[in-house]
Amino acid sequence: MIMFQMVFFCVCAVILFLIVKNISIWNKNNHSPRLTVPATVVTKRTKVTQQQHANAGDPTGAHGFSTTTSTSYYVTFQVESGDRMELRMSRSEYGLLAEGDQGNLSFQGTRYLGFEITS
Repeated sequence: MIMFQMVFFCVCAVILFLIVKNISIWNKNNHSPRLTVPATVVTKRTKVTQQQHANAGDPTGAHGFSTTTSTSYYVTFQVESGDRMELRMSRSEYGLLAEGDQGNLSFQGTRYLGFEITS
């Protein structure tokens, strides 16, 4: 019984930590200025994550598992000062950019707002 309580407490603590962390990032982004700067697309990458869960609500997995896959899209930009920043964006925006593209990057904190290609 004590083991169950410890595991439950740990899971709740992790969930609470993630909620507070995400709210903190969201709040910091909202209080950051919206900037537009000349930048170059340096590199692109994707991150694929998979989750397995039991089928038909069977927590034992006796009836097999189904897998959920999601992909996150990231682009690294280099600004005129030489600094680089990696920003997460939607699949459609990611598909429009190519390494070497130059233009004006708009962002707010760590939040990608857009990229207008100039050459």
